[in-house]
Formats: sequence, C-alpha cells, structure tokens
Amino acid sequence: MKHLFVCVAVVLAMMSCNTAKEHKSKPFAKGEFKEWAQTPPMGWNSWDCYGPTVEEHEVKANADYMAEKLKKYGWEYIVVDIRWFVENDKAGGYNQKDPRYVLDEYGRYQPAVNRFPSATDGKGFKKLADYVHQRGLKFGIHIMRGIPKEAVERKLPVKGTEGITANQIYTTEQQCRWLRDNYTIVTTKPGAQEYYNSIFDMYAEWGVDFVKIDDLSNPYHQGEIELIRNAIDQCGRPIVLSLSPGETTIDAAGHVKEHANMWRMVDDVWDLWRDVKHLLKISQKWYPYIAPGTWPDCDMIPLGRISIRGERGEERMTRLTQDEQYSLMTLYTIFRSPLMFGGNLPDNDDFTLSLLTNEEVLKMHRESIDVAQLFQDEEKVGITSRNSKTDEVYLALFNIMDEKPLSISVNLKTIGLNGDVEVMDMWTGKKLGKVSNDFLVTLNPHASGLYKLK
Repeated sequence: MKHLFVCVAVVLAMMSCNTAKEHKSKPFAKGEFKEWAQTPPMGWNSWDCYGPTVEEHEVKANADYMAEKLKKYGWEYIVVDIRWFVENDKAGGYNQKDPRYVLDEYGRYQPAVNRFPSATDGKGFKKLADYVHQRGLKFGIHIMRGIPKEAVERKLPVKGTEGITANQIYTTEQQCRWLRDNYTIVTTKPGAQEYYNSIFDMYAEWGVDFVKIDDLSNPYHQGEIELIRNAIDQCGRPIVLSLSPGETTIDAAGHVKEHANMWRMVDDVWDLWRDVKHLLKISQKWYPYIAPGTWPDCDMIPLGRISIRGERGEERMTRLTQDEQYSLMTLYTIFRSPLMFGGNLPDNDDFTLSLLTNEEVLKMHRESIDVAQLFQDEEKVGITSRNSKTDEVYLALFNIMDEKPLSISVNLKTIGLNGDVEVMDMWTGKKLGKVSNDFLVTLNPHASGLYKLK
C-alpha cells in the first residue's frame, strides 16, 4: 500500500507539472492583454516616497494599509519601483560610482537581500508577492529596458538559448541618458527575444501582476516594446504592462495601444501646480485613446507624505494646496488615468484618505465613457463624460489662473442636457439644486469643480 501511495503521488506530481507546462506553452492571443485592465489600474508605487531605496517592511506596511482602508474602493496594486536589485543605492541621486548589482547566472536582476530579506536563497520576489496576494491585492515591479551592463561584461548566458551570451545581443547606442545600468538590446539579434522571455518567465514564477518599464516611451523604442509584448504573452501569466516615462509621442498612439495597458503622457509629475497645468495641456492629444484595457497615464499621484528618501526635495507632506489637490484628483479621475498613489500610505491624514475613497468620484473613474474636452484656454478648462450605465453626465471645470477667482459658464445643451437639470458637487456630495440652460460656477485660482448632472 505504501508503494502504491508513492506511485500515485509521483503520477499526480507529474500531471501537475505537465499541466503547468501546457499552460505555459499556450501563449495569450493577440490583443488579449486588453482584458486585464478593463478599468484604469489603481494602486501604490514606492517612487515618490522612497526613490530607489524602498525596503520590504515598507512595502508590506503599504500593502497592509491598502488592504484595510482602500481595497474595497478598488485600489489593488502594490508596486516596487526602481533599482530593487542594487544593494547600496541612496536617495537624492542614483549611486553611479560603484553600484552593487544582484544578478543570477543568466544575467537577470534579483532583489537585494539586504533590502528584501524574503528573497534569500534565490526566492526572488515570490514571498513578497505571496504576502501581497494573501491580502487580496496584486504585486508589481519596475524595471529598465535592455540588458544589464554587468551581464554583458561577464558574458553571462541567455537562458533558453544554446551558447548565446549577453555580450552578443547588446549595443551602446540609445543607452538611457539618466541611468546607465543597462545597455540597449539589439532586437534583431538571436537571443534578444529569449532574454526578455527569460525575465518575464521569472516574474511569472514570482507571481508578478504588473510591470512598469522605464526608458521606453521617450524616445519610443518600438522594437523592444514588441519584444516585451511577446515575452508577456508567452509567459502564461496576465501581467499588466505600463510604459514610462513620457512624453510618449502621439505619432506612436496606434502602436502603443496595441502593445501596452498604460503609457505615460508626460515626464515625472511632482507636487507643483505647473505640473498639473502641464498635464491639462498635454492630455488634449490623448482623449481619443482612452479605452478599456489601454490607458493614457498621467503619472503617479504626488500626494500625502512624499520624499521620505526620495528624489525631489526634502521629506514633506505634499506642497499642493487643498484646492490644487482636488484639481489634480479631478483631472486624473475624469480623464480616467491609472491611479498610482505616490505617498507613504500609513502616513495619510484624513483629507488625503478622503481623496482616495470618494465613492461617487471613483464610480465615475470606473464607469464613465465619452471623455472629452469642452474647452481649454489660458484661464479655464472644461472636461465632460457620462456614466455608461445611468447616462448621468459628469462635468469638471478648472480655473488655471494664478491670481483671481473666475466665473465659468457652460451651456447645458453643449453637453447633451435639456430642461431642468439636478446638480451635485461630487467631492462634497452636496446637492446644488436645479439649473436650466446655463450652469455657472465661480472658482478660486487653481481650484476646480466636479459635478454630476442628471
């Protein structure tokens, strides 16, 4: 009987292994990735508060907070940003002098164990991803495009090839200008696709659900983006793909929407009004490309406590005023941008938390369609959309001037409304009564209003 039990166990193990291999061997169909982010992704990213230095206990603390206070509102991604594979990085400027990289035998970056203790013994991010998943959330990481310089210098083998090494698939051309960890991969070289396949196979084994890839969008690296799309589709795990940073060229719009779930419209957004104003201007190009599964991205949300060990300025609560914070969140939500919060979640005050948990605003972000700009000039901006289920109309108005209040009027017929219309302030929940013909509001400098009309 004991021998029979052992035989059965072996057979079951082999069947499980074969099933896994069969799953891995069936790539996703072309375009299937668009099913993985039917609404704009919402989560936390470590960059704004920890730069390249975040540690495992800090990631877990943010995951715990999200699970307790934000998950029920749709927030779900926990993303470890840049250089998790460097042992001796520091905030306030990358350590370019003598970085201590951690790589495996195939030239693939591994988490630095001194920062991520659960990665010991070659476990990678598997245990940390498990921790996040156990809380009902999803786990993500940041990487740079290309192949590690150290892998090239050590001529490390490319997994999945016979005899091809890292130094055979690289070029120094178009190396990232602001971070020199990697070389560009020559997309036509044998082994180029296999290298990307090997890292995404590893991420799938770790349980990664989201990958943000830097230095892809500006300039636009079409060849490497296609290798990455292929690598994700063959890895057997749905992994949401985020391209960074912007400004992504509008000429690539047709290509990027067929290869990525989200892509940056601008460079990094920080807690400065000029960045919000710039976003309003740049977003004008991208309204036609807002669609389920593929989202133009406003960048992270620089609210709450940021720059604890970050890259821009001293540790602080966001410098944006409350009016400016409402304006930023109004833009991000009516535009249907992915929402990646940048502050350290456990340090949120009540006001910051209220910006992330407004059910009416998040319902608009989740369910709206036909997002369109009504007008934009040197003084004001108007944006509208409607709810796909109720046909309620949403209206966002912004006073972008610096010095004086501004009265803004919108003729209701221009947004498809006739007769008496009930108006609600979506941030406060206050009903403003009925209006007809024209809706008029006066806003302070840098302030906005977000309204539901029916």
